[in-house]
Amino acid sequence: MVGAKNGRRRWDERTHVDERILRTVTSGSSLPQPRSTEPGVIEFTCNGEQRQVPDVGASLLDALRDDLSLHSVKDGCSPQGQCGCCTVLVDGQPRVSCVTPVRRVRGRVVTTLEGLNAEVSARWADDFLAAGASQCGFCTPGIILRLAGLEAKKPDADRDQVAQSLAAHLCRCTGWNSIIDVWELRRDGTAVDLPSATERDLDAASQRATLEGGTTQLVAAAVVLGEAGFADDTAPDDALVALRTESGEWAVGESMHEARAAANKVQGRRTTLDPHYPLPLPEGDWAATLQTTWVEPGYLETDAAWCAPGGIPASPLANGGAFGAKVASEIGEVAQRLAGRHDRPVRALYSREDSVRLGPKRPPLSAGINADGTGIVHVARTPGIADAITGVAPGLAVVEFDVAGPSTSVAIRGAGWVEATALHAAATGEVTRVPTAEGAGWAEATVADGRITVRVAAGAPLDDTVLRSYCVGAAHMAFSLVCSEALSVDADGVIHDLTVRSFGIARASEMPTVDVIIEPSDGPPVAVSDAVFAAVAAAVWLDRGAPPQWPVGV
Repeated sequence: MVGAKNGRRRWDERTHVDERILRTVTSGSSLPQPRSTEPGVIEFTCNGEQRQVPDVGASLLDALRDDLSLHSVKDGCSPQGQCGCCTVLVDGQPRVSCVTPVRRVRGRVVTTLEGLNAEVSARWADDFLAAGASQCGFCTPGIILRLAGLEAKKPDADRDQVAQSLAAHLCRCTGWNSIIDVWELRRDGTAVDLPSATERDLDAASQRATLEGGTTQLVAAAVVLGEAGFADDTAPDDALVALRTESGEWAVGESMHEARAAANKVQGRRTTLDPHYPLPLPEGDWAATLQTTWVEPGYLETDAAWCAPGGIPASPLANGGAFGAKVASEIGEVAQRLAGRHDRPVRALYSREDSVRLGPKRPPLSAGINADGTGIVHVARTPGIADAITGVAPGLAVVEFDVAGPSTSVAIRGAGWVEATALHAAATGEVTRVPTAEGAGWAEATVADGRITVRVAAGAPLDDTVLRSYCVGAAHMAFSLVCSEALSVDADGVIHDLTVRSFGIARASEMPTVDVIIEPSDGPPVAVSDAVFAAVAAAVWLDRGAPPQWPVGV
C-alpha cells in the first residue's frame, strides 16, 4: 500500500500518478500545475509495517504526518532541526525527522510514539503524569522517544547525563526538572513524592492546570502521548495547506511539501549580532538600574488553525495558551478566509520565522529605581504596560517611547510587572513575598548553593503534582529570562534571530534544581505560577549581583 488509508496526500498506487495540485492565492488560480516527471516511491518499515510514500523530496516529518497520518510527530521549528518535537527512532536511534530526507530511511526501520508497545507507551504516560512532566504536551512525544533511546543504550544514566541527552530538545512549559524525575522514577523509584496517576483526581489536576495556564488545559495520558487536540493534528485529511510567503501573501498546496515549495521561503538563521538595548537609562543616581531587550515568548507549537468552508476555525490555543502570545493571532481568520476562497478545508500555518517576525514580544525597557521604590521606567509603547508596572511598583513613573522593532504586548506572561518586581528587589536588596494577581495567594523564592527554592500559597492545591509542575516551569522561565534570553533586533527594527535556539531558552543541562514547598490552605484555588515567575526572576537577579542588563549569562 502506498501512503496511509487516511493519509492527507492523495496518491494513486496503480499508476504512481501524484494527484496533488498546487494553488497560489496571489494568482487567484485554482488550476492544477502539471508535473514534468512522475515520482517513484520510498519503502521503509514504520511501526512494524512495510510502508510506501511518494518520492517527492519531502522530509521524513512530512511523510510521517501527511502521508501516514502519524500526528505524535510534531513540527515546532518548521524545519530547523532545533526543537526535538519531531524526534523518532530510526533503527532504534533517536533522530529529528524534520531535517531527515525521507529518502535516507529507505529500507530502514522507523518508530514513532504510536509504534511503541501499548504497555510501554502506557507506562511512559503514567510516569510523565506522575512527575508532572507534561503540560501542553507538544514536545512530550519526542522527549519520550529520546529517553526510550537512552534507556535502551544507557539505562543507568544519572541526572546530568539525562540532561545532556536532552540537548536537542526544547520544553517551554515544565522546566526540565520533572522530566528528569521521570527517568529516576523509571530507574529506581527515587523521584520524590510522586503519586501515580491512578492515585490522583485528574479532573482536579486539569482544573489546576487550567487555572495556571489561563486557558483550558487537560491533564491526561492522551496529552502525554501527543493527543491534546492541536489544531494541525485535527484537520481533515483532504485539507489544503496554506503557508505565508515572504511577501505576506499565502501559498496553498495539497501537501506541506508543496506548500513550502510554493512559498519559497528562505530558512531562518541565528545571527552573530549582539542584543540591542533600544532605550537609554533614565538620568539619575539610582540604587539599581535595568535594561532589557526584546524577548521572544518561544512557544513551541507555531500558530496553526484549520477551517472548513463556512465553518468556525479551530483554535490555535489547543491545550496551551502560548504564554499570551497567541491572543491576537490572525491564523484562524486566515484559515477561514482561504477555506471560503477554495471551497475546501484549509490548514493555515505559520513557519517558525513567521511566529518570530509577526508574534508579539516582551516589551524592552530601561529603568532606574531608588531604595524607597521611586524611579523612572522607559518602555516601548505598549497598551496597558504602564498599569502593569505601576500595579506592583506604584513609585515608578512610566514613560513610553515609540521604538523601531517587533510588536509588543502586555498579554505576554508577566510583561512589565516581573521586571518591576525585580527592580524593587534589587533596590532594597531583598526579595519580598510576591502576591498573586487576585491577592489571595503568594510566592517567595530564594537561590542558594545552585538551587532555587520556591514557597507558594495557592489556596486549595487541587493537585500537588500539577501545582509543583507549573511552579517549576515558571521558575525555568524566570531563570531563562534573566540569564539567557534575548532577541537580536537591529537599530532599524529588523529581527535577526529566527531560529528557536537563538532565543536563548535555557536547556535542561543549564537549569538549576527547583524545590517547591506548597503551604497548605483551605481557601479557594488561585493561580500562583505568575507570582513564582516574578519572585524567581528577582531572586536569580539578586543572586547574580543585579548587573544592569538582562540577560546576565548562565
